[in-house]
Amino acid sequence: MNDVVNETSQTVAAGQLRAFVERIERLEEEKKSISDDIKDVYAEMKGQGFDTKAIRTIVRLRKKDANERQEEEAMLDLYMAALGMA
Repeated sequence: MNDVVNETSQTVAAGQLRAFVERIERLEEEKKSISDDIKDVYAEMKGQGFDTKAIRTIVRLRKKDANERQEEEAMLDLYMAALGMA
């Protein structure tokens, strides 16, 4: 009886594991597709004469809230002043 229970639980665990792995694989495919789309947009912007490095910085900064952005800018100003770059 214990062998049947163990075998059933192993089958269930293997099925769950397979389902998780397949979900991850699908999400990885979607992530790659989205990443390729983003690269295409940056290439299009570059073709239109935009500075993509500046745009990447803007996108990164827009992800942060105002306080976090201000703290980062203040720290950057402090470090630049310490290095005589201000």
